[in-house]
Amino acid sequence: MTQYIDESEFLSLFKPGQRVYVGAYTNEPKGLIELLAADGEKANGVTFIQQPLFINQIDLSSLAPESRMATFFMTPALQRGLSKGRIDYIPMQMRAVYDYIQGCSLDIVLLQVAKDINGEIRFGPGMEFVQAALDGAATVVLQVNTEMTAPIGCPPLEMNASYLLLEKACPPILYPKPEVKSVELEIAKLVSSIIKDGDCLQTGVGTIPEAILSNLTNKNDLGFHGGLVGDGTMKLIMNGNLNGKRKAIDSCKHITGIALGSKDFLDWVARERSIHFKGANYTHESNVIRHLDNFVSINSAMEVDLFGQVNAEFVSGFQVSGTGGSVDFMRAAKLSKNGRSIIAMASTARRGKVSRIVPRVEMVTALRTDVDMVVTEFGIASLKNTSWNERAKKLIEIAHPKFRDELRGTFFSNKHRES
Repeated sequence: MTQYIDESEFLSLFKPGQRVYVGAYTNEPKGLIELLAADGEKANGVTFIQQPLFINQIDLSSLAPESRMATFFMTPALQRGLSKGRIDYIPMQMRAVYDYIQGCSLDIVLLQVAKDINGEIRFGPGMEFVQAALDGAATVVLQVNTEMTAPIGCPPLEMNASYLLLEKACPPILYPKPEVKSVELEIAKLVSSIIKDGDCLQTGVGTIPEAILSNLTNKNDLGFHGGLVGDGTMKLIMNGNLNGKRKAIDSCKHITGIALGSKDFLDWVARERSIHFKGANYTHESNVIRHLDNFVSINSAMEVDLFGQVNAEFVSGFQVSGTGGSVDFMRAAKLSKNGRSIIAMASTARRGKVSRIVPRVEMVTALRTDVDMVVTEFGIASLKNTSWNERAKKLIEIAHPKFRDELRGTFFSNKHRES
């Protein structure tokens, strides 16, 4: 049976050598983390496992002098811990992360739960690795957050399970609405020209995905199956563009792992019954997605090279994000009838000083065979079934004009051909 514990009982659970999984994104049990941080000693010798986003501001390896952390995604808050050797970054796609966590033999799992609109306690608003962590856990501690409402589409808490509950109020973790600029709008218009009525969408996180979603209000019977939903998805559902009617599985349901957005969005998703939360073993599973015709994966990148290889995680020698789930979705799109994988990004970085179309990427996140189309504000490069030279020409055509001659000279030189 579930039982409530107090703060001292919670802190007494921790011992050196333990492996502790901590929920992340909008599902981070911030109140439990703050209790550990305030103690200063109970986390000593503990290794924490978490896949955060930049909205998660606590470096778990800094909770005590001998704390460590393993992560599959890097954020600005973790850079110091990584440089000090307290954090181990493990490159792994999200579908594989689920299996890794499930087989971890975790000593303690820390997650967040809350009451739904009917007063029933549910997990959420994120389920990406929750079941995997529960399956492999010796002890589960759930922060009952009284300042938020759990989405009705998240699984209810099994009150017969031997979970420990600790009531702790924390404001919901929000994802601020990104500011969409003219470049993002141009990219969004081009991507929207690729989207057809009845397509089933997956989008990443950031300004470009939000801009793309806002440009789909002229489409009909769209579906959704992805890792996260946010404000842009909400608007399409409310407007009737996104209804899932043509999905062969999960008809009229919108499948996601995480709710990530504004306060208005979290209030809406708490009541929206068409949103169904699943783990990454379902949202990112190719054997599920292959049954969704016209599946369109839309993600972004740091850079794309003239072979079509994608770098979505590495900048100037530093790990700045992670492999995430984009490759899972790209490869799943290949199995979907009429599926497409799209990389949408601005043509330059650092205020126009650096081209995002490059001769060779710094780190390969996705292979050249994973991507069907690359979109910048200058056009669409369709790479599917193209030769080495053809794809290079197409990618140069959508690079910023001031970098095109340099890219042509680099790629088509005899020296480059021989390398």
